[in-house]
Amino acid sequence: MPLPRGDKRASTIVVIGAGIIGLSSALTLQSRLHDKAGRRDRRYEVLIVAREWPEGFTGDISSASPDYASMLAGAHVRPIPADTPQLRQEAKWLKATVQEFERQVQAEPWIGISRTLGREYLEAPSPAYKRQDSKSFGDETGLSGYRSLGPPELPQGVKLGFEYQTYCINTPLYCTNLLRKFILRGGKTVRRGLSNELEAFSLRDHVVMVVNASGTGFGDSKCFPTRGQIMLTNIDNISATITRQNKDGTWSFIIPRSFDGGTIIGGTKEPHDWNTEPAVKTREVLLSAAAGLNLTGLPLNAAREGNPLDDFRVIRDVVGRRPTREGGMRLELEQREGHAGDGKRLGRHIVHAYGAGGRGYEMSWGVAADVAKLVLAHIDQVKPRL
Repeated sequence: MPLPRGDKRASTIVVIGAGIIGLSSALTLQSRLHDKAGRRDRRYEVLIVAREWPEGFTGDISSASPDYASMLAGAHVRPIPADTPQLRQEAKWLKATVQEFERQVQAEPWIGISRTLGREYLEAPSPAYKRQDSKSFGDETGLSGYRSLGPPELPQGVKLGFEYQTYCINTPLYCTNLLRKFILRGGKTVRRGLSNELEAFSLRDHVVMVVNASGTGFGDSKCFPTRGQIMLTNIDNISATITRQNKDGTWSFIIPRSFDGGTIIGGTKEPHDWNTEPAVKTREVLLSAAAGLNLTGLPLNAAREGNPLDDFRVIRDVVGRRPTREGGMRLELEQREGHAGDGKRLGRHIVHAYGAGGRGYEMSWGVAADVAKLVLAHIDQVKPRL
């Protein structure tokens, strides 16, 4: 069956991937292709092509493959001190994302983002964590409310603790709403798996640019999966996210999903592990670690008495493979050689935006802004169809 061709007068920008980077990039491109009066530049259309899509917001994610990590994630904004060039770049993307999340919380409260308290416990904090204070934290992240925790507030074994205002995401709901916005704004979609980036140029008659937000790229030897195992639970009375970094390098965290999305308990970070089956032993470890998190002083639902971790039900064990890349995310413009139907050589321009690992949500809108800059700078040099 032939694909619908869309507006035959328009040139097409194709975004590969319907994860959080692909969705945020496609929406940002749509916004930048509108003038100040809100009129769309009809010389261009944006099309997303992907094998998997957001298909619901109830938390039933059983149909998502382990590689569709955006629908499986328990996402929150949890900054990392920017003490390397890579982390400094990621901090810029995070700060821009924080600004967009705050705009969404205020203008689109239904979208799936909630402003919450974030609390962190570290057993073996690095010097960068020890150096940060309220001013440096706020300047670097754009987040407010930083406060160091005193010794009485720290669980046993924890050397450093602090809290701040942050954001949690009900990921299935959020991705579904982003896709809905994209379509209502005139975006086009194609469900298809691609074997390489150049295939995307065949989806329309005049594709001027492809954005490769495929997660792991296509054959990039620097990319690898980072396995994560978490649990979706029925806890509904925690309105703060808690993270504990243990001295052995493991982590435990609680991430509430507002909008009746339950609460995520996690989690593991296992580089180069391709296993997609939940491990019973891992579940036991995660449950034990969660039970040791200190909820004293955290905002809880006053209608529910007692510690929410004393009695709850695990709805599902979840395993996802975070798309990770050595050296950090790839974000750059590349020119590839291709061939037209008549055999002529063509220059194909691709913006790569993949390999965010477990930081896709908290860097998403900053990455999307840079993607849009690269795309628009290029298409300004290309004569569009009239």
